[in-house]
Amino acid sequence: MLALTHLPSPHMAACLRMQADAPPIDGQVAARQHAEYRRMLRRCGATLRVLRANRRYPDCVFIEDTAVVLDEAAILCSMGHSSRRGEPAGIEPVLRRYREICRIELPATIDGGDVLRVGRRLIVGLSRRTNVAAAGLLSTIAGRYGYEVAPVAVTGCLHLKSACTALPDGRLLANPAWVDCSALRQFELVPIPACEPKAANVALVGETVCAAAGHPQTVDLLRNLGFHVVTTDLSEFAKADGCVTCLSLLL
Repeated sequence: MLALTHLPSPHMAACLRMQADAPPIDGQVAARQHAEYRRMLRRCGATLRVLRANRRYPDCVFIEDTAVVLDEAAILCSMGHSSRRGEPAGIEPVLRRYREICRIELPATIDGGDVLRVGRRLIVGLSRRTNVAAAGLLSTIAGRYGYEVAPVAVTGCLHLKSACTALPDGRLLANPAWVDCSALRQFELVPIPACEPKAANVALVGETVCAAAGHPQTVDLLRNLGFHVVTTDLSEFAKADGCVTCLSLLL
């Protein structure tokens, strides 16, 4: 597995945040945590490419939002916030080496953090960053390769993957308060502990579950279910609504 990551911007303190009163981001700590995140991915067996092309953009470290990567193609996103719309062009040359390139264009808007792949199904969060038009265009593009798109309403968080991600056995780790679970009836859900509302985001590298160290009850829950779980501290990225999956594109 190849993991594309992007170094944090020197302007990360100015990145977009849902809460205006969120604590300030320490850039030096963020850089150390990102290095540990990369080491975690390598320990799990991923090959890394570390990009720096977008460092003028405060949110560039959240590379997941720039594209939806399928086995057959990479779909560049027309991102939901105007300040981020230059980012996909910065990673396109790298993605082009590995995948055919497709695009979703404005006025449709979509962030990669709103697209969860489970097998040949793409669950698309309808959120403040991703609209119905984009879900329709994604259905058309991904349908060429045999994928089915299923929209689901997202509330209470920025992106779908803050509320719901896949586990190695096909179950979904979820915060039912943040996603319309009625649209996920075909999946078995594993609810996270209510005291850790931001813990539903995990990344899979093979059969290993990568989780944020700040959610110990959820980590224990996953280990008790028999999963191999590794953790890393992402506290500075959490201040900007960032999660484990946000910091990489896995190919």
